[in-house]
Formats: sequence, C-alpha cells, structure tokens
Amino acid sequence: MKLLFVDDEQTFLKYLAKRLVLDGFTVKTTFSGEEGVEAASKEDFDVAVVDLQMPGIDGIEVQKRLKDLQPDLPCIVLTGHGNVENALESGKYNAFKFLSKPVDMDTLIKTIRAAYDARLEKEKQSSGTESSQSAEKRDGPLSKLYGKFRKLYGVDKK
Repeated sequence: MKLLFVDDEQTFLKYLAKRLVLDGFTVKTTFSGEEGVEAASKEDFDVAVVDLQMPGIDGIEVQKRLKDLQPDLPCIVLTGHGNVENALESGKYNAFKFLSKPVDMDTLIKTIRAAYDARLEKEKQSSGTESSQSAEKRDGPLSKLYGKFRKLYGVDKK
C-alpha cells in the first residue's frame, strides 16, 4: 500500500515513515502542503495522511487539492491542533478520519488499513468488479510476508 504523508514536523514524520515501512507500507514523506500536492500530481497514492496546521497551505487546502488530483484518495487528518470545526471542514474534502497527536501507532495503522479497505470497496462498487491492480496491491509479496509474520507471532491481522 502506497501512502502519502504531509506534515511539517520532520522528526515526527521520519519516525512514522520508518515504522510504517517496517509494517510493509510504501511511504512518501513531504514536509509542506505544497510538496504533498506536487507529489500527488506526479504519482498515485492509496491513502494520504495530512497534518492540519502547517505553514503555507494548511491541511484543509491540501485535502481540497488532493481531491481534485485524485478524487478517490482517502485522507486521514492527523493534528495536534484539532477541534470540531476543523474536523467538520475536513470531512467535506474526503477526510476519512480525524486523529489527534500524539497518535497511537496501532490506531494509525488500523485507520490506514480501514481507509484503504473503504477505498477498495468503493472502487469495487463503482466498477462492478475488483481490479486486478487493487488485488495485486493487497495480496502482493510484501503483504503476504507481512501476514505470515503476523501469524507467526500470534498477532491478529484485523
């Protein structure tokens, strides 16, 4: 699964990216809203995780632009400055879920997987059949290896 992370806190973002790569994700990190939008204009992503408060364009504007570029891209909003109004505004622009920092890593991973599964289901319903590319991403070699390790160590994949 290919993730786009947009957050101006570089140390935090580098830690998250390393951890997610260990969990089998492909992660593209960007440190500003402008960089995130530029990355999304050049390549497709399965899920985006966007910080709300950033210098330059903020997370809500990033979501608007991502929705224009990749309409089916679910965005998870991750912020240390959350409030109900921002969450509602984010919901207008494809926000899948609104999480507050510091975020529990297991919660973040479950949310990313849920956003991806919701996207696949939406694509499946709109096309009538699951695309072979989506199945390949979900059942690729890394995903299979990851599942074997989870079974080996007794961790339920759900």
